[in-house]
Amino acid sequence: MPYYQTWEEFARAAEKLYLTDPLKVRVVLKYRHCDGNLCMKVTDDVVCLQYKTDQAQDVKKIEKLHGKLMRLMVSKESHSVAMETD
Repeated sequence: MPYYQTWEEFARAAEKLYLTDPLKVRVVLKYRHCDGNLCMKVTDDVVCLQYKTDQAQDVKKIEKLHGKLMRLMVSKESHSVAMETD
């Protein structure tokens, strides 16, 4: 599972992965204090996307993407679209 080097690539790929099958995608955030690393992992058990950073400025970007994915997960439109495709 390689890590993405640029945030923009990771954010686009994570959103695309979520929109392809919203019912299977999981998002995990992990912070390791001893290393000072924050890792974000988005997976659907087939594809695994990871991004790791130790930069404080990237935390805001991760928080924004995480919030966007959470809003998509609770919105009724995404569930109805997913149900229609099944």
